[in-house]
Parts: sequence; structure tokens; C-alpha cells
Amino acid sequence: MKITPSNKNLQYTGRIDWSKKEAPIFIFPCTSVAMRFTTKTLKNSKLKIYVENKAIYWDSYVGCILDGVQTSHMIGKEGKTVIELEVSHETDVHDILLFKRQDSCHELTFLGFELEEGASLIEMPEKPKRKIEVYGDSVSAGEVSEAVDFVGKVDPEHNGEYSNSYYSYAWMTARKLNAQIHNIAQGGIALLDNTGWFHKPNQVGMEQAWDKVHYNPQYGPLTSWDFSNYEPDVVIVAIGQNDNHPEDYMKEDYNGEKAKNWRKGYEAFLTKLRNVYKNAYVVCITTILQHDKNWDKAICQVVEEMKDEKISKYTFKRNGSGTPGHLRIGEAEEMAEELSTYISQLHIEGWE
Repeated sequence: MKITPSNKNLQYTGRIDWSKKEAPIFIFPCTSVAMRFTTKTLKNSKLKIYVENKAIYWDSYVGCILDGVQTSHMIGKEGKTVIELEVSHETDVHDILLFKRQDSCHELTFLGFELEEGASLIEMPEKPKRKIEVYGDSVSAGEVSEAVDFVGKVDPEHNGEYSNSYYSYAWMTARKLNAQIHNIAQGGIALLDNTGWFHKPNQVGMEQAWDKVHYNPQYGPLTSWDFSNYEPDVVIVAIGQNDNHPEDYMKEDYNGEKAKNWRKGYEAFLTKLRNVYKNAYVVCITTILQHDKNWDKAICQVVEEMKDEKISKYTFKRNGSGTPGHLRIGEAEEMAEELSTYISQLHIEGWE
């Protein structure tokens, strides 16, 4: 029994390209599709997942959570792949979540599920009412999060296998808050174009990518996002750590022209967010990943000068003093616990 992507019993989360209704494209980490089904009339069964992939760098992995058990699956860098899972019969009702583990190192087209004949779909529970959105870099994407043997150390050599958005502080925070998430996160991205690491040597900054569905020029034309499709209650802005490349001007000359220009750009970005999300709470952060404290000072200055009662800066207890590589699962959990507690205290209307 083939279940096509447009089936009304499937439940999607994330900023998705729906230009082809039977071939939605997952670009951002944490993007997912969920399904609930029963196999009570069957003695044994398999679940097949059909995807198509385009990759630029690293190997491509997708995540699956079937009946609470998470697995990672390497797929072809180009073309179609079929993922096959064994379905346990210890229970009659099953849940599957297929999600994007990585950022735009690859774009994933979902082509549908297939169940054994005799299985049937069950309507999914409603999505959580709460909604958050994150704008961030590799830490927000959960890059190298599974390298748990390297806590406090630089990253191991890898080809994408350790990256898992499910263990990002961003998705952990959403789960703790029982909220939906759109995670607009890209490894290496900075605020401003021509800085950071993403899409070198012609770096694309968050100032260009934030309002896009397709934002990586290597895949073709950029496409715009319709903000009426999702209105978050809370927006987390986690930008300011790749911005020190190729020059850490905020550290070297806080009152210099480049530093002033960055603060101006950060204010402009927050203003753009406020213009599309009139009522959202905006929480500005960096992370516990090592960085110079002047970046936090700059963000605090911008937030204070804007005088918007719904825009605030949160500073973690170990801000800027964690692992020199990417955050591992435990460190992301640490951030998520602090951040979810802070957000819970904002007294957001409708979150009681």
C-alpha cells in the first residue's frame, strides 16, 4: 500500500518546498513527516520510505524514529533511495517520524511511504499549538552533536555522520516546550554576506537566507518563503559566532567601523523579523561554544537600544566556555534546559 506525500493522514513540520505536491523538498534541519498506522491484521510487515537526494558535500543521512527507536540511514548522494524498516508486532499501533538530520549539505525530496497490504493509517494527533522558530548556524542544526566521545575537544574527522538535528539544542528546546519548530539553521553561516564559512568564497549570510526556502545558490535559483504559512510565538536568533571569520573585528576593535556596521546589520535583521512577526517574542543568544564575549556585548547593546519589550538577550551560565568543537548531546541538553526555562517565564499569551 503506497502512501503518497499528499495523503491527508501525514503530518509535516518545517519550512518545506511544496511546489510539487507529490515531491516535497526538505531543506532545513528538523524538517519532518510523521505517520501513524496499524498492522494488527498482519503477522509480519515492513515499512518502506522513498526519497530522492541532491548533495553538495559530506555523506547524506536521514533520521527515522519508529515506535520510539531512532535510527540513521545513509542515502545516495544523487537519485533515489529506498529505506526499509522492520515493523515490530509487540504493539498494534505504530508511529514513524522521518526527519532531516543535516543542513543544506543536501536537499531531500520525500516521495512517500509503503506499507504491506492490510495495514491501515490512523489519524495523527493535532500538532502542538505552541510554535517556535530558530535562526542559527551549525550549533542550531546539531552538527557533530553525536560525537559524544569528544566533549571538550575539537571535532573528530567526519563526513556528516555525527550531525543530528534531533539532538540540537533547538529541537530539544522545542520538545521541552511542547512546541512545533522551524529551524532555519545552516552550518558556517554568519549574519552578513561575505563573512562566515557558508558558501565560500562568496559567502551567503543570514541577512540573505532568512526569508528563503531554497537559499543555497549551488542548487539553483533562490526561492522566497511565504511567512503566512507559519507564525511562531517565539523566535530564537542564534547568530554571532561565525561572524568572526575571516576577521574577529568585534574582539579587536569594538568601536571600529566594521563592528559598528555589524551591530547596524543585527538591528536591521531584528527589525525585519519584527515586521513579519508583529507579536512574537524574540530571544537573542549565542551559545556555550567558545567565542569572544564582545559578540554578546554587541547583541546586548543592540537589544537595549531597540527598546522592544518583546526582544531580549539570554546569556547561558557557561556562555562561550563550552567545547572548542561543536556542542555534543549533553551540552545541547544543558542549553535546552536553560533556554526552555527562560522562555517559559516570558508569560506568552496562550501558553498557559
